[in-house]
Amino acid sequence: MTDNSPDMNQVHVFFHEDMLKHNNGYGVFDTFEDPGFLDVLEPHPENADRIRNIRSILQRGPIAPFITWHEGRPCEIESLERFHTPEYIKELIDADSAGGEIICAGTRLHPGSWAAALLAAGSAQQAMQYLLDGHGQLAYALVRPPGHHAQPTQADGYCFLNNAGIAVELAVHQGCKRVVVLDIDVHYGNGTAEGFYSRKDVYTISLHMNHGSWGPSHPQTGLTDECGEGLGKGFNLNIPLPNGTGNKGYEHAMTELVVPAMAEFKPEMIVLTVGQDSSEFCPWCSLIRMGGCA
Repeated sequence: MTDNSPDMNQVHVFFHEDMLKHNNGYGVFDTFEDPGFLDVLEPHPENADRIRNIRSILQRGPIAPFITWHEGRPCEIESLERFHTPEYIKELIDADSAGGEIICAGTRLHPGSWAAALLAAGSAQQAMQYLLDGHGQLAYALVRPPGHHAQPTQADGYCFLNNAGIAVELAVHQGCKRVVVLDIDVHYGNGTAEGFYSRKDVYTISLHMNHGSWGPSHPQTGLTDECGEGLGKGFNLNIPLPNGTGNKGYEHAMTELVVPAMAEFKPEMIVLTVGQDSSEFCPWCSLIRMGGCA
């Protein structure tokens, strides 16, 4: 007899090669500027090689036997409007039709970027749907462009579509009554928090460096007083950490703050936004430890 039950020991990874076609270009850091006196311009910090390396680790690293690969597919435009406004989606479509343009500081839509963004959001939706259908316990959407800074009405921080937020909306749409989004990127998951700020069915939690607001595209500060509003008051937990916080600091924050909050909320689904820039191996880590903000 064939056992058709889901393999709960596997990590189901959703990925599509065409997401690598999103090209943020070169310049001085992430300004897209060429001062005219440099032989070599830096690649944009969010580039395809970052994802290529993560893919190779999953394919050839020690956990490769526990990985099951799935090809991602683009999402439908209509599903984006559960998180983003129709006006903002139109802005992105028009920018793509015009051949690309700077949406906000450091965030530019190039030819191929919109198709990649749809694949990223769609792959996140697929990963969520796979779990909702009972096929596994853990799914991972390996995607770019990233998403957690994208707010309902605007792009921010190299993000166009909020992949995690769009996946959460799918879960809620299909009956999940309580979802937690846990964001461990070194920067505040401001876009996700903004999207659910007045809701009590989605609890957003973010551990991040204490960087504050960085301008018109990122007005949120990530401080502890941003805790939600209206029905959502008390359902946005910010944990700003001092620069240079190490493993023990993260462990303390998780044990003393995150775990009790989640235990009280009793989520039916947990979405983990896995930014890698809090790792000591991230090239930006030295900037963060010195007090800079990448």
